[in-house]
Amino acid sequence: MKKIFLSLIVIAILSSAILIGGKAADKPEAVRIGISKLMAHPALDSIEKGIIDYLAENGIDAEIETQNANGDISTAVSIAQLFDTEKKDLVVGIATPTAQALANTFEDIPVVFATVTDPESAGLSGLDNVAGTSDMVPVEEHLNIIEEVTGAKRIGMIYTSGEANGITLMEAMKAACDKRGVELITASVSNSSEVKMAAESIIDRVDAVYEATDNTVISAIAAVSEVCIENNVPLFSADVTSSFDADVLIAGGFDYYASGLLTGEVVKRMLSGEKAEDIGTLYLEDLEILVNLDVAEKLGIQIPDDIMERARYVIRDDRTETI
Repeated sequence: MKKIFLSLIVIAILSSAILIGGKAADKPEAVRIGISKLMAHPALDSIEKGIIDYLAENGIDAEIETQNANGDISTAVSIAQLFDTEKKDLVVGIATPTAQALANTFEDIPVVFATVTDPESAGLSGLDNVAGTSDMVPVEEHLNIIEEVTGAKRIGMIYTSGEANGITLMEAMKAACDKRGVELITASVSNSSEVKMAAESIIDRVDAVYEATDNTVISAIAAVSEVCIENNVPLFSADVTSSFDADVLIAGGFDYYASGLLTGEVVKRMLSGEKAEDIGTLYLEDLEILVNLDVAEKLGIQIPDDIMERARYVIRDDRTETI
């Protein structure tokens, strides 16, 4: 009787172990996702948050690792190699250089790029395992605003010589200026520490300064705005997110948190097995306008009514109003 009782206990323990083991085996492992971000600044941080929130809200069990390249392309390559060693199931590149590093490293797993200005010129279009989102800005519309507000005939622009999207946007603005008979005066930088000096080198030759979504320059937008305000030159930006804490007169750009959500959708679709070629590149469309009336007052500029009517955010008396 005692032997029978012990046998039953052993059988129960073994059965329990099999059930527990079966449950563990049946439960899918969390998908391993690596996010490589070019640098930390408000726009890229918002994209990262949007991606993570989207995956959580859509019930995707993900083990997410985020790495910051701190604006260094060689570091972006090292991060890609790290993700390869760690056998990630999917990788995301926030900004052009990090996306390029990932696409050059991975051929067999999905690569998602986030807000790459010109995916085709960056070599990210037409690849079997690569899809993502773009934030190509409407430079001609921006030029319309600059001309309407200031009548500028000489516009300054700083861009990063080693960043594909920076060059693309500079060339797009130059083409737009050439059509209007406006002179574009440029200065190139290789890292954010050079941005203020670049602004100082052109400030006495321009009527206004325009900065596109060049990550290196936008990360130092406060330095550009300092030079502009000291010299009574209006600053226009293509990035709203970074303009709340800088002396930017007008910014017209996209909601980068929404961009992160859109990128999260691409991640989900690729994890579901959808082909990259069927997803392609998803584009942001809704332009948001920020107007800083405090800066306008300092510069003695009157903002036209039609632009005020389009404004999503208005800064006055050091407070931001959402319209």
